[in-house]
Amino acid sequence: MNWITSYVRPKINSMLGRREVPENLWIKCPDTGEMVFHRDLEENKWVIPQSGHHMKMPAKARLKDLFDGGIYEALPQPKVAQDPLKFRDSKKYIDRLRDSRAKTELEDTIVAGLGLVHGVKLVAVVHEFNFIGGSLGMAAGEAIVKAFERAIAEKCPLVIFPASGGARMQEGILSLMQLPRTTVAVNMLKEAGLPYIVVLTNPTTGGVTASYAMLGDIHMAEPGAEIGFAGKRVIEQTLREKLPDGFQTSEYLLEHGMVDMVVRRHDLPETLARVLKILMKKPAEAAKREETAQVSVLPLAARA
Repeated sequence: MNWITSYVRPKINSMLGRREVPENLWIKCPDTGEMVFHRDLEENKWVIPQSGHHMKMPAKARLKDLFDGGIYEALPQPKVAQDPLKFRDSKKYIDRLRDSRAKTELEDTIVAGLGLVHGVKLVAVVHEFNFIGGSLGMAAGEAIVKAFERAIAEKCPLVIFPASGGARMQEGILSLMQLPRTTVAVNMLKEAGLPYIVVLTNPTTGGVTASYAMLGDIHMAEPGAEIGFAGKRVIEQTLREKLPDGFQTSEYLLEHGMVDMVVRRHDLPETLARVLKILMKKPAEAAKREETAQVSVLPLAARA
């Protein structure tokens, strides 16, 4: 079958002038089953137009959408040891890394940038869930710490968009050590008197939830995002009880005081800027003047 798929079919298609059609041209809404053309979905910020379901958004696309004009300085990805435990399960860890890098065109799960959001300078950190489930490993932990250090150096707030299944099992204890490291980085930012905002996206689970994802000054969440430590099925098996409908969703956590606000993706940039101006005691006029004055702080800014 592999020989037919890999050799015979492409040969026939080339002889007949056929072109391979990408499999992801149409995306199915998980809520309604509606099929949406991929370009329409991208133009609508990966939100299903009819149902409003928030699909996973690529990390680079999120940064481009967040910053004014899509312009920001991409923070460098720190270099760390690759596959320190020589881990192998059904597949070598080094092979998983190679495949994820080819699929996402990223070095690891964390992408960070410095730019202006409605005139407010900030550092944004985003998890790429398509890179091994957005899991937290040594490279991700180091990138997050460096992003906090850059925010402190720039004297600006930091906003993080977690989307993760938790710690990266292929790195064992070295992955778990990133939880206290990132927690220390959060405390450093707060000691500098700078705001830290967390925007919880789908899904935010495991060790990420147990560390920096729940330490923000303000916790926002996208609609319908799954947020929690253990999965719903594991909790039900442990308690031997049926959990309420909507358990661990953004709306459920908002109702029970774990989240401060649920914000549609279209409204996030404006909401973040408004909240940050309040936290930093900046009137709208001052923030507008700052936008003009601080363009020079982004000499390496590049359009994503």
